[in-house]
Amino acid sequence: MLNISASRSSSNTASGNLIQRLNSLPRETRDTLWLLAVVALVISPLTPHVPPWTMPFAYALLLWRAWLAWNQRPLPNRWIKGGLLMVAVALTIISHKTIVGRDAGVTLIIMLLVLKTLELRARRDAMVIFFLGFFTLLANFFFSQSLLVAMVMLLGLLGLLTALINSNMPVGKPPLMQSMRTAAWMSLLGAPIMLVLFMLFPRMAPLWGMPGEDLRGRSGLSDELKIGNMASLVLDESVAMRIKFDTPGGRAPEQRFLYFRGPVMSYFNGEQWFAGGSYEAQANNSALPSSAQLQVRGEPLKYEVTLETNQRQWLLLLDAAEQAPQLPEGFRARMTPALQWVINRPPQSVMRYTAQSHIDFQSGPLERTRELKPFVQLPRGFNPRTLALANEMRADPQLQGKDNMAFVNAALNRLRTQGYTYTLDPGIYGTHSADEFWFDRKEGFCEHIASAFAVLMRALDIPARVVTGYQGGDINGFDGYWTVRQADAHAWTEVWIEGKGWVRVDPTGAVMPSRIGEYRRLQAPRGAFESAMDNVISPTMLMQMRAAWEAVNNRWNQWVLNYTQERQLNLLRSLGMEAPTWQDLARLLGLIAAAAALIGVAWSYWEKSHQDPWQRMMNHVRQQLKTKRGLDLPAHLPPRAMASNIRAQWSDASAAPLLQWLLRVEQARYAPHPDAALADLQRELRQLQWPMANAN
Repeated sequence: MLNISASRSSSNTASGNLIQRLNSLPRETRDTLWLLAVVALVISPLTPHVPPWTMPFAYALLLWRAWLAWNQRPLPNRWIKGGLLMVAVALTIISHKTIVGRDAGVTLIIMLLVLKTLELRARRDAMVIFFLGFFTLLANFFFSQSLLVAMVMLLGLLGLLTALINSNMPVGKPPLMQSMRTAAWMSLLGAPIMLVLFMLFPRMAPLWGMPGEDLRGRSGLSDELKIGNMASLVLDESVAMRIKFDTPGGRAPEQRFLYFRGPVMSYFNGEQWFAGGSYEAQANNSALPSSAQLQVRGEPLKYEVTLETNQRQWLLLLDAAEQAPQLPEGFRARMTPALQWVINRPPQSVMRYTAQSHIDFQSGPLERTRELKPFVQLPRGFNPRTLALANEMRADPQLQGKDNMAFVNAALNRLRTQGYTYTLDPGIYGTHSADEFWFDRKEGFCEHIASAFAVLMRALDIPARVVTGYQGGDINGFDGYWTVRQADAHAWTEVWIEGKGWVRVDPTGAVMPSRIGEYRRLQAPRGAFESAMDNVISPTMLMQMRAAWEAVNNRWNQWVLNYTQERQLNLLRSLGMEAPTWQDLARLLGLIAAAAALIGVAWSYWEKSHQDPWQRMMNHVRQQLKTKRGLDLPAHLPPRAMASNIRAQWSDASAAPLLQWLLRVEQARYAPHPDAALADLQRELRQLQWPMANAN
């Protein structure tokens, strides 16, 4: 206990010494450290989107600059700065193969912003840093418009505005907290104008997209299925999409029906499955069958999907959607023969669309035709033991003369009864992945099971394909949205049965029934940190906190990111503008801008005359002299002139405290190194002794 108390005491002493040392630094040094901290905050969300060397390089330079300021050391010479700039440009070219484009440009902006702090001497240098900082702040939204990024950028904005206010103040700067309050107040004053512009400014489709590596997609799914890729997704609890079902109470169907269809893998080269073909060509090909021989039964289930950013050209819809979903302006959707919906271009942000699906459906040809031939093809030289297993099953007397569904059930029964298990860590599979699963390992993730099952079906001459997507989900109790996560990523199989067409068969359900039909996910082994956290906060509370945050984030997506032109027009119609034109919007914005300008001018005039703390303090002094001592001083007199008038009126020592206070006011307002801050002067004013009433 003595050691613990001693360590706490020493740590408190160290922190106290640090704060004392910080307060003893010159004001310019403290402002520099503040600006460096704000720059570090502004660039931090860009860490996942720049080359690995960028942030260590940037933060090392910021720490170096902070050390120079803390120890009052001179800044590096131009040769050092020029060398650092050349290194930054060279590394950017090596990483991006160019200095043009979004990704390379953002990397360069970060380095230019950080390097500029190494020549922060004059107010002009500070202005360059401010504008680079504001631009970097906006660059964060090139990659993410999430609520978390927006909150961090709001803090960065307040920090930059605080530093900007200090740089534009007289040399006698106000305390940092006062500048921060001024920045927050300015932001609040500008918020109504921002909201009006956001809601009324004409919303147009972008003239061009943002090129970059992200076009390869950030979704958990891919149009290729290589054994071992999906296991990492099950450990990813990030949201893939949110669904609002148009049912009483927003209730979802049974989870065993919740298969959200993604890429359909029809081709197998022995090592991986892939879809084949261009999604863009499929989305724009009018020759594709619009129904994929789809027959539906019963009433459709209507729902609304909010798809998180994935920059892929496919839509995730509940099996099976007969009609095209209602998409935002500029997007077109078309269904492929594999019952997959594709769009003409990948979305660059969160996308919301409405759709309707039929849980009871039938698709594909009912009789065997030539179009099914690709679905029984297997590459030569792969999985010989699986091929032999298919021959054994064909020769099994119990299966002789049975239809294909009997072989499907026999394979599923093998999975149920012969010790096959579901695991996220099956190890690395070799070239003959189906053989290893059926005969050696007997364990795997859904992709291993679905792939091995499809290979066996094709070896039995039964058309089969692998479908990837999401299965299941959970309800968010705060907003009623059905949440589907990357952890719900799944792969299943479809086989063709004569008279029925394509039939969904999920072999994972035979290995682990709890994976299908109820909310349960495999989790990674718990580490020491997770176990320790259980003693601090309960898992139930953590789940509730996550659900609350996701509900707030969903509202951000619905109200801000999905404020489309259609929703804007609906708002204008509610204001009485049935068919608003650009001219109508321009006039409306002009009127609002004029009104805001008039209000701003009036407010500025009132604030200058009544709200300026210095002016208010001097008005109080003049009022006290007039009412209590009978001395009426003009409002335009500066503190030194006021002191001269008071000295002429009172020659005795009773006026000395007031005279000294007025001189300190002038020094605090105009001197290069003020000795007193505004708060100190206000406190002294309350305790001030006024001249004797009967003096001179």
